[in-house]
Amino acid sequence: MRVVSMSGSLRENVGKKDAKALRRADKVPCVMYGKGEQLLFSLDQTAFQRVLFNPEPCYVEITINGTAHRAMLKDIDFHPVTEIVYHADFYELSDDKPIVMAIPVHTTGTSKGVMRGGKLAYKQKKLKVKALPANMPNEILLDITNLDVAQSIKVQDVATNNFEILNVKTSDVVVVNSTRAAVEAAAE
Repeated sequence: MRVVSMSGSLRENVGKKDAKALRRADKVPCVMYGKGEQLLFSLDQTAFQRVLFNPEPCYVEITINGTAHRAMLKDIDFHPVTEIVYHADFYELSDDKPIVMAIPVHTTGTSKGVMRGGKLAYKQKKLKVKALPANMPNEILLDITNLDVAQSIKVQDVATNNFEILNVKTSDVVVVNSTRAAVEAAAE
């Protein structure tokens, strides 16, 4: 799993007035919970670019006053007009507690159905995965070489290795839809 490093500073005061002053200074008020008591701190606006504008899931290593904390971004609020980061919640990771993350789905191979004129469609681009932080996959890779027209891979067909998928087991992940070209090819 990719790790993004950030550096922050503790917040002395808590409240609306202090949060507004931080935002005027291009800082984001943040909170971290998960181990023990909550930790209130602030990060620079620019620190969030590597986390928000990358489709890969990642862990965040936050250094606050010389102490490193391994966490994941749990929730984020944006300003409704300017779309700058308004507030962020982080969950501190523990090696023995499972976490839930949205993991992207990627395919490998060329489907038989696509070669016959069908069209591959992603029904779910990300799947909710529950696992220990050490076992969390970077991606879910599906082999679609055996898919024919009107066939699909369901959540229950996805091989899980030390993790659990929380989506509905009977829902489709990828499907090869029929097209006019596929119908004409089957008629011939």
